[in-house]
Amino acid sequence: MSVGFVSLLLFALLIVLLISGLPLAFIMGGLATIFSYFLLGPRSLAAIAGNAYGVMENFVIIAIPLFIFMGVILQRSGIAEDAYELMYKWLGGVRGGLAIGTVVVCTIFAALTGTSAAATISMGVIALPAMLKRGYNKHLAIGCICAGGTLGVLIPPSVLMIIYGVFGSESVGRLFAGGVVAGLVMSFLFMAYIAIKAFLQPQLAPAIPLEEKVSMREKLVALRGLILPLLLVFGVLGSIFLGVATPTEAAAIGSLGSVLCAAINHKLTWSVIKETCYQTLQLSGMVVWIILGSAAFTSLYASTGAIQLVQESIALLPLSPYLILIGIMFLLFILGMFLDPGAIIMLTVPIFVPLIKTLGFDPVWFGVLFIVNMQLGYLTPPFGFSLFYMKRIVPEDVTMGDIYKSVFPFVLIMIVCVILFVIFPEIIMWLPNRLFE
Repeated sequence: MSVGFVSLLLFALLIVLLISGLPLAFIMGGLATIFSYFLLGPRSLAAIAGNAYGVMENFVIIAIPLFIFMGVILQRSGIAEDAYELMYKWLGGVRGGLAIGTVVVCTIFAALTGTSAAATISMGVIALPAMLKRGYNKHLAIGCICAGGTLGVLIPPSVLMIIYGVFGSESVGRLFAGGVVAGLVMSFLFMAYIAIKAFLQPQLAPAIPLEEKVSMREKLVALRGLILPLLLVFGVLGSIFLGVATPTEAAAIGSLGSVLCAAINHKLTWSVIKETCYQTLQLSGMVVWIILGSAAFTSLYASTGAIQLVQESIALLPLSPYLILIGIMFLLFILGMFLDPGAIIMLTVPIFVPLIKTLGFDPVWFGVLFIVNMQLGYLTPPFGFSLFYMKRIVPEDVTMGDIYKSVFPFVLIMIVCVILFVIFPEIIMWLPNRLFE
């Protein structure tokens, strides 16, 4: 069979099985096993096992369960409550202040957890009732939480960046450095949008009543809520950027730091540790199974010569490199609506990264752009994860349509960010070039 026919049949079956609702890891692993057996012979099954073992032997992958553990225990440590109390006291008296403060807390939480779920769920429980109680427009309140929560995908220690680094053979430290400035720019644009919206339409995000405002002394005392998060961020990211620790070693530092934070806040109990370990095992097991299935699928696809064919075909197109890049970005945006971001990374990175290098683009810059597209996937229907996280938290009268409407302006802002990062690549590359010269 020709390479083109095999590719068409393989991806057609992949789409049909995905629509059927079967687990992604078993779909990719099962297809890889069946096709390998019939196309390459029984001996290829041993190669699948060897390839999977080789992937799991990568030292960087150990960082994934450690960062997941850190994020889960921080979600239970009381840090989010302390940080939001701080923002409430400092920004509550400003129009849109609670929503801006929510984005700030989400940004801090993103630098602590590396995932979207922790910030979205925590802020949904803490900040949403506070904003709705004080007359905030429900769409603005929900939208800022959903959008702010997705910053955990972009701002390190991002779990998706670790997976990208493994499958793209790129430095996780450089990816982390690129994600810092990109994430801060996006966070600033979120806050700028909220501030402008509140200025133009004050009724959508009113300031808190005068009787709820606090003295300067209380505001200064509330600053204690930033001590633990900032120390932990410096311990994790600082150790990586200063060259003291690898991402895996920094993940171990973060895990220990999160336990200490929970202990200092008197939240460290046996039940918290047990539930955190169970949840970490569950999430890590899911990620590992997807990695194994994707590794088998990618190995099969490479063995047929299809990856090289795709790369050569695209490279020969009579188009400028930037038009090809825009096409890739659009494809990733569409895939993000329907597939798990981790699976998209594992399926497409082995194809796209060599192509991007051939076109002359920096692979770290492209990696951050790739992750921003995965971040968009968390907010775009029909399968955006953050949308479903929020649906579990919002009042019963808030429909899925309301949530879609809430995130729409923030999706546009994220698309603007993609355009900015393409036009001005130095936004992403400034910090990596200075830290890793």
